[in-house]
Amino acid sequence: MTGLAMFLFTKDRIPLETTGLGVLVLLILMFFFFPYKNIQPTDFFVNFGHEALVTICALLIVARGIETTGALQPVASIMAKYWLEKPTFALFLTLVIAAGASAFLNNTPIVVMLLPVLVAVCIRTHRPPSKVLMPMGLATLIGGMATTIGTSTNLLVVAIAFDIAGLRFGMFDFALPVLIAGGAGLLFLWLVAPRLLPVRKPLMSDTSPRLFSAVLYINEDGFAPGKTLSEIRAKTENRIRIDRIQRTESLFVAKLPSVTIQPGDRLYVKDSAERLKEFERALGATLYNVSDGEHPISEEVPLATEGQQLAEVVITRGSALHHRTLNAAQFSNRYGLVPLAIHRVRSAQDVSGDLGTIRLRTGDVLLVQGSRDAIRGLRESGSMLVLDATTDLPHTKRAPVALAIIIGVVAMAATGLMPISVSALCGVAMMLITGCIQWRDAGDALNIPVIMIIVASLSLGFALMETGGADFIAQIFVFVTQPLPVPLILSGLILLMTILTNVVSNNAAAVIGTPVAISVAQQIGAPIEPFIVAVIVGANMSFATPIGYHTNLLIMSAGGYRFADFLRVGIPLTLVMWIAFTIVLPIYYGL
Repeated sequence: MTGLAMFLFTKDRIPLETTGLGVLVLLILMFFFFPYKNIQPTDFFVNFGHEALVTICALLIVARGIETTGALQPVASIMAKYWLEKPTFALFLTLVIAAGASAFLNNTPIVVMLLPVLVAVCIRTHRPPSKVLMPMGLATLIGGMATTIGTSTNLLVVAIAFDIAGLRFGMFDFALPVLIAGGAGLLFLWLVAPRLLPVRKPLMSDTSPRLFSAVLYINEDGFAPGKTLSEIRAKTENRIRIDRIQRTESLFVAKLPSVTIQPGDRLYVKDSAERLKEFERALGATLYNVSDGEHPISEEVPLATEGQQLAEVVITRGSALHHRTLNAAQFSNRYGLVPLAIHRVRSAQDVSGDLGTIRLRTGDVLLVQGSRDAIRGLRESGSMLVLDATTDLPHTKRAPVALAIIIGVVAMAATGLMPISVSALCGVAMMLITGCIQWRDAGDALNIPVIMIIVASLSLGFALMETGGADFIAQIFVFVTQPLPVPLILSGLILLMTILTNVVSNNAAAVIGTPVAISVAQQIGAPIEPFIVAVIVGANMSFATPIGYHTNLLIMSAGGYRFADFLRVGIPLTLVMWIAFTIVLPIYYGL
C-alpha cells in the first residue's frame, strides 16, 4: 500500500487531492475487508480533526492575512531600494529575509510577495531574473527547516513524533543546527548559484501580442456597406471581435447577426495590431485609435493601448483557475481582463487557438491585458500570482495589525504559554475580528489539496506504525547500515529522505519517514530526537526538481527555467546541506 501511494504521489497528471482521497479510501477498504488487530476503518476519520491538520490550516489562514494586507510591504520596499543601489548585497539581503520569514510563515506567501518585487527590479536594472528567482525560492525552503511551524512538513513530523514516542519539540529546539547548515546553503545560493544558472528569457516578455482598442470607420466604397454583421464576420473568418456599433453621435446599433452595416458606421474592435490592419484591408475600412478619430492609423500615428497593461499570471494550487478552464471560471467577466496567450510549464511551446477551453494546471502562465485597476484588483484578490512590474503590492491600514497578530502567534507558542495549535486558532480569530481577512479569504486559504494530502499522509503513517510496516522498513535500513557508526546511519537517513522528497510529496515522505526513524533509533539504541530532526531537514531539501515543492513550480514559471536548471543548482546545494548536517547534527546531539 505504501509503495502504491508513493507511486501515485509521483504522477502529476493525477491531482494531489485525488491521490490523497484515493489513498484514504483504499486504506479504509483494506482494513474493512481485512481486519488487523484493533485497527478500525473509522480510525482514519480521526485524522480530519488531527491537531496537526488544524494547526496547519490555522497557520495558512493567518498567513493569508499577512498576504492580503501587505504587512511585509515595507520589507519589499527596502529590498527594492538596495537592488537598485547595491545588487550584490541586495541578493544576500533577499536570501536572508526570505529564509528568515519562511521560518515562521508558509513558504508560498513569501514567494508570492517577493516574485513581483524581484521581477520588477530585474527589469529596471537589466538583470536576468533567472539569476535571482531560483536562489530566492530555494532560500525559503532552507528557512522553513528552522522551526516547528516553518512548514507543514515540520508540523506533521513533530505531531507524529509526539503521538508515537511522546516526544515534544519546542519551536526552536533544532533551530541552531539548521542555522549553521543553512548558513552554508545560503552562502552557496549567494556566491555560487547565480554563476551556475544560465540566462533565461522571462516567459512571453516583449514578444507577446498586445490587444488594441480601435475604431474601424466604414467607407462607402469598401466591402462592408450593405453587408450584414454575420457576413462581415465571415469575411474575417469569424476572427473579428466587435464590441459595439456606432451609427451617429448618439445612436448605437445592437450587434445582431442580421443588422446591416451602413457607410459611416464605426465598429469598435479590439485585437492585435496585425489583425486590426488585416481587418482594415479586408473590409475596405479606415482604422483609427479610439481616442483619436481624426488621424488614421499609419506609421506616423501608431496604435495606442491607452492605459492598458500586460501582466503574466501564474496558476497556483487552490486558485480559482486551478484545474478549470477560463470559460468555466468566467475569467474575463469576473476580472475585466482579456487572456492573450498561455505558457504551459510542462510544454516547450505556447498554446494557440481557443484559450478559454484549455484546462489550466499548476505553474501555467497566462498573459493577460487590461487596465491598471483590473490588474491591481487581480493582484490584491490573492487568488493568483501576478508577475507584473507596474502593479503595487497590496497594502491596507490593517497591515500593522496583521503583523502584530502573527508576532503574537509566534511569541505565544515560542514561550510555551500556548500550544501552537491554540495560538494559531487565536490568530485566525483575531484576523477575522480585526477585519484583516474575511471569511472568504479564510476559505480560499484552506484548499482541498492541502487538506487531503495531510489526511492521507497521517493515515498512511498510522497504518505503517500499527501494522509493523515501519518496523520492517527500519529493520531493512538497519541491516544495510549496521556496520556504520550512528552518525553515518543518521547521515544515511537524511540522504534517503532527501531522495524521497524530490520524487514524492514532501509531506508524504516525512510521514512515511517519521515512524521509520523512530524505529531505527530504538533498534540501534540511539536517542530519537536527532533522527526526527534528520527526517525534518531531509524532507525539506526539495531542491533538485521543480516538482519537489509547489513553490518550485512558481519559480520555474516566473524565471523561464528548465528542469535541468534545478538539477544544476539543486544537486550541489543538496550535497552542501547534506554534508553540513552530517557534521553538525552528531556534534549538536552528542552522538
